[in-house]
Amino acid sequence: MNSLISSFEDIKKELSDVQGFLEITMSEDANEAVVRGNDLAVYMARTGKLVADSKYHRDQKLRSEMIKEYQKLLDFPASVAVKYTDTLVESETYLMTWATRLNASCTHQLDWCRTIISKAKAEMQSFHG
Repeated sequence: MNSLISSFEDIKKELSDVQGFLEITMSEDANEAVVRGNDLAVYMARTGKLVADSKYHRDQKLRSEMIKEYQKLLDFPASVAVKYTDTLVESETYLMTWATRLNASCTHQLDWCRTIISKAKAEMQSFHG
């Protein structure tokens, strides 16, 4: 396996850590939003990589399972064969979906941090202006 690709177990562990971070409720303090935004930017990049890594694992397993199940797949109608092959990689698909959703959550939370920072900036301008 490519040494740049995280193992399946390492991806699960890392996604669990990111999940824990994303489940922390942020206050409306602008300083906290800046710090959290910096962390989110890192997590966004990392989860993007984990999406790619988990897709790699899914594709590898799918290829392997399809070779094993080749004769059975030939007996199925095409639409059934596609659904059947999806069942062969349920764990890998779950991991890929989880990584994708966490990546999107990072984006949304980063948008929220920008909103908090903009609000604080507007309040400071109205206070001083």
